[in-house]
Amino acid sequence: MTKRALRFVMPLSAATVLATLAFSGPAGNRNGANKGTGSDIQRGIDIAPVHLNLDGKSPAMVALGSYIVNAQGGCNDCHTCPPYAEGHDPFAGGDGEINADNYLAGGTAFGPFVSKNITPDESGRPHGLTLEEFISAIRTGHDPDNPSEILQVMPWPVYRNMTDRDLTAVYTYLSAIPHAERNDQCVPEDGGE
Repeated sequence: MTKRALRFVMPLSAATVLATLAFSGPAGNRNGANKGTGSDIQRGIDIAPVHLNLDGKSPAMVALGSYIVNAQGGCNDCHTCPPYAEGHDPFAGGDGEINADNYLAGGTAFGPFVSKNITPDESGRPHGLTLEEFISAIRTGHDPDNPSEILQVMPWPVYRNMTDRDLTAVYTYLSAIPHAERNDQCVPEDGGE
């Protein structure tokens, strides 16, 4: 096989492996075992707490987005209510299993502010936003639902320093997760960040 042919076969093989891993569903490891091993792409697949829809998406970008959202960004802490499955809260001695039923569906109250549902809408867009709208909200802090308002709890001043590639990966990951609804015990859907 020529070097040129290998350049095309290797990425295709890697994408096939990643797609197979992603379709197999969330990994059972949620307690940090194997921490620090492997690539950020593989780790992103390993820690995704929900099944991923890779139709029309780059498996590598979905996996990188998972790594950023689940290992670096702490998005679950604010955008999932409650963040951990019942009996799994690590602050109470649990193993940290994520609340997959309400994953990133919002509803966590921070005083007068409530985290938003950032799962995909019926068209597959996180919070109904296009990629451009998502990147703009992160870069400027303007609330996409009320552009005259600045997001007060969302750590956009830090996240705005991410590269376009990383923000695109986050968006791609968010578009690959299943839609979820807020927990009935959380704040009703009437606003929020």
